[in-house]
Amino acid sequence: MLQAQSEEQQKQNIALLFDLNRMAYEQEAALKKLQDRQMANGGWGWFPGDRDNWYITQYMAEGLGHLQRLGVQDLTSNEASRQMVEKAVRYCDDRMVEQYERLEYLVKKGEAKWEDDHLDYMATHYLYMRSFFMENKSAQTGQGNFSTKQAIALEGKIATVHAYFLGQVDKYWLNKGIYTEGMLALAADRNGKTATAQKIVKSLKERSLNNEELGMYWKYPTGWWWYQAPIESQALLIEVFNDIANDKQAVDDLKVWLLKNKQTTHWKTTKATASAVYALLSSGDNWLLDDQPLVINFGSPTAPQPIAWVKPIQDAQKGAEAGTGYFKVRYDGKDVTAGMANLTVSNPNKVVAWGAMYWQYFEQLDKIKTFEETPLTIKKQLFLVENSATGEVLKPIAEGAKLKVGDKVKVRIELRVDRDMEYVHMKDMRASSFEPMNVLSSYKWQGGLGYYESTRDAATNFFFSWLPKGTHVFEYPLRVTYNGDFSNGITTIQCMYAPEFTSHSAGIRVKVD
Repeated sequence: MLQAQSEEQQKQNIALLFDLNRMAYEQEAALKKLQDRQMANGGWGWFPGDRDNWYITQYMAEGLGHLQRLGVQDLTSNEASRQMVEKAVRYCDDRMVEQYERLEYLVKKGEAKWEDDHLDYMATHYLYMRSFFMENKSAQTGQGNFSTKQAIALEGKIATVHAYFLGQVDKYWLNKGIYTEGMLALAADRNGKTATAQKIVKSLKERSLNNEELGMYWKYPTGWWWYQAPIESQALLIEVFNDIANDKQAVDDLKVWLLKNKQTTHWKTTKATASAVYALLSSGDNWLLDDQPLVINFGSPTAPQPIAWVKPIQDAQKGAEAGTGYFKVRYDGKDVTAGMANLTVSNPNKVVAWGAMYWQYFEQLDKIKTFEETPLTIKKQLFLVENSATGEVLKPIAEGAKLKVGDKVKVRIELRVDRDMEYVHMKDMRASSFEPMNVLSSYKWQGGLGYYESTRDAATNFFFSWLPKGTHVFEYPLRVTYNGDFSNGITTIQCMYAPEFTSHSAGIRVKVD
């Protein structure tokens, strides 16, 4: 991808990934690499030459379980790969036994009790990973049903350890965090504890947020730990609602959030991407199969459509891009009429569709009205700064109010965003009568938001690598330098990698005596 010079070449490079012979060769090479890097005790390190790492090994075993379940790779057909998986699972079994023995020692000393909560994050992840390699006891027929040929028996002390921590799930599953509770629900369900699994799913659904556009999601604190990752959490919860609840509507709503997140941000790691792809492939309907063209009408959907309106769309849909269905239609100004102001889109497919319509025109800057029908909303105000006995006082500058040369003016921009976004550019124009007092470009930090502010001749630019959901206020001072009647321009904002997310403020007229 990085070597491609154009979008067309990028897609040709992607096509190479789907060559069956090449895929088979790369799968075999990847498995061989894993086998070579596995240590004698069954563990893997984070990097070659590193010491064995419990979490990394457990994560690798989980990923191999995902591949087996998807049918991508039969890890039991090859003796070397079968042994690799078994050694990894046995390694994780041994680590859990060591954790249990430390607990035994503390109980003997009187420093801990068996009935206390000992279900930590690693034990939870172990129960989830181990559920891929046990004979499934789920009550859901056909849901989460794993092949018994990949089952690895609990032998020796690990059987007692596994039973103890699985018993703790019944008592201590609540308040463990969204991701952790999802893993506990799946582990409980696959080990025959259906009632506990259903309780967890019911609790998760009660705490979920639902939005017609954004789908189904949860509000919870995110952090740097693996069990706080938002993409991995959403992907796991898709697995939960698919395998345990068999709730197709919830699964589709969860997928919508996952894809809407991808629209305005990127999945930052290979780990997050792998989790998201697994969730999309392993649950619900295959969204790639529904590819009927959308029905797009201008004006009333029942009124006859002029050929000049609908034929360009129909022709473009016939030549839509294979795989994605992407097409683009452009109408020149001479072809645009008032009847095209209303657009009706009907989706005959079961799955969500994506699109945008842009209406471009020329207008005097100070006559532009605020555009609020967007996830980004901007309000811009000008204030006259006056000195008083108690310090500076801000007075709103009304439309048509007169300023004087030498006055100090403060610009206040209020930005509201209804979802997290990345790589956003905001440009604030200013009247030619104003000169900025902050002339040096610099990186700034305010209220938990970091951004780069760049002052240019005609506008001030703000660049946000990360713009969290919420309301943000920006202020900067100007000095009035010339008299006359000026347009102060507008403030525009756009997500650089999802350009349909854009907005602008209203224009302002400024008069200076």
